Amino acid sequence: MATPDFIRDLRSSIGRQLLWLPGVSAVVFDGEGQVLLGRRADTRGWSVIGGIPEPGEQPAETAVREVYEETAVRVVPERVILVEAMPPTRYPNGDICQFMDITLRCRAIGGEAKVNDDESLEVGWFAMDALPKLDDYALTRIKRAVESAPTWFQGLGEEPQGPGAAVSRSSSS
Repeated sequence: MATPDFIRDLRSSIGRQLLWLPGVSAVVFDGEGQVLLGRRADTRGWSVIGGIPEPGEQPAETAVREVYEETAVRVVPERVILVEAMPPTRYPNGDICQFMDITLRCRAIGGEAKVNDDESLEVGWFAMDALPKLDDYALTRIKRAVESAPTWFQGLGEEPQGPGAAVSRSSSS
């Protein structure tokens, strides 16, 4: 992912120390149930599309912008899949970042998948039974996007949380 200017400005003041940042990932499906993936230029691995929100930008806006910038596909965010604090990452230049990832399930509404910037080596649509090699990060997000379960929050276990989740209560008379 290309480093936004506002982060370069911050780095000029704080150096390489840990920087806590929001991140947005988009799991995009087309009308045939295929998922959109990009092969990243930095890691050379396939993954879901994502990026860092600009200051003041809402997560759904970030998903729409990042997917278009990286793949030329137009999307509509449908729901939040998960929210997870990721472990800190040290980049080759020594910078340390930790991301709070918000992953959204999105539906493609237009455009044709192609490499649209310098962050991807390849982009393409993949059937669920023909996915390329993916790391756990991407696989977890795709799996949860396919499920029609409530939003998953890291740290609260595997049981669904939030409205509509079963709650055990004891009553006294």
